Amino acid sequence: MLAHTKDEKYLMALYEMSQEDEAKEFFDKYEVGLRAHLQPKGVNTITVLLAQANFIKKGDGDLIKITKHGESLAQRLLEE
Repeated sequence: MLAHTKDEKYLMALYEMSQEDEAKEFFDKYEVGLRAHLQPKGVNTITVLLAQANFIKKGDGDLIKITKHGESLAQRLLEE
């Protein structure tokens, strides 16, 4: 198994959460961070970078959703 970066772990956690609750579009970025075992400060940095790269889209407040681009990457990472 390959070691994943914090960004990759975060994206995979968001993808898994979106698959588990398909009726829910947006997720709290800190809840995703807890699932990925990341500190809140790291979550803030990672979400900015992932949004800039079009892997996630920001919603109101602390809410985020995964984009189609992000889903594709997460699926590839989970298959490794």
